[in-house]
Amino acid sequence: MDGMKIASAIFLVLILVFLLPKAKGMLTNSPKAEAGDWQAAIIPLAGVIGFIALLMWLV
Repeated sequence: MDGMKIASAIFLVLILVFLLPKAKGMLTNSPKAEAGDWQAAIIPLAGVIGFIALLMWLV
């Protein structure tokens, strides 16, 4: 049991070591948000929330 915990901890640290530099690079090189981007994200989210509310209301 302890060997599995140690192995998973080592695996987690390795994932962080390899992914953090890539994530930093993606954040620095990502495009900047524009005025219409928020509306493009909010409309589908509102649709999903509305659909879930409809399903809850039907039950």
